[in-house]
Amino acid sequence: MKILKKHDVKVTFFMTGGWVESYPDDVKMILAEGHDLGNHSQNHKNMSQLSDAEKEEEIMSVHDQVKKLTGYDMFLFRPPYGDYDAKLIKTARKCNYYPIQWDVDSLDWKDYGVDSIIKTVTQNEHLGNGSIILCHNGAKYTMEALDTLIKTLKDAGYQFVPLSELIYRDNYSMNHEGRQIPNSQ
Repeated sequence: MKILKKHDVKVTFFMTGGWVESYPDDVKMILAEGHDLGNHSQNHKNMSQLSDAEKEEEIMSVHDQVKKLTGYDMFLFRPPYGDYDAKLIKTARKCNYYPIQWDVDSLDWKDYGVDSIIKTVTQNEHLGNGSIILCHNGAKYTMEALDTLIKTLKDAGYQFVPLSELIYRDNYSMNHEGRQIPNSQ
């Protein structure tokens, strides 16, 4: 949080139900600092393997926890493992959520080190305007890489925004990579 504040960067934190239960004060702080709170399911399961009712329960149980804790209605959902299908998209929308997919994975969760995270993101073939970069708050080297990563991307002309400021909310479709495409007017 200190590094994000230092660079005046607001991001989106996607949280599971277990994380909300374990770190309620952090959830409140993230919201108070002006970051987005996003839903990452109750139990971090492969969502395409679940029934529609189970998908809805995975989404809404975290929603209800965060709403009770903060009063905030989350509306961004990132499926665990990036595992989604058309049924999950429909279920998420039924629950008033916008499903989110990333296009640049930092691979920080593989614990390859600081230099690997920076290189993986800044030299990623998908990196461009509108990119969504996936990082994990619990990965071993993410915090250490964050300062340089932010500086490098800002120096390259990129600006950071939380996903609530990036996504289309109406008149869009999604391509096979999970990227939103505006519908023709």
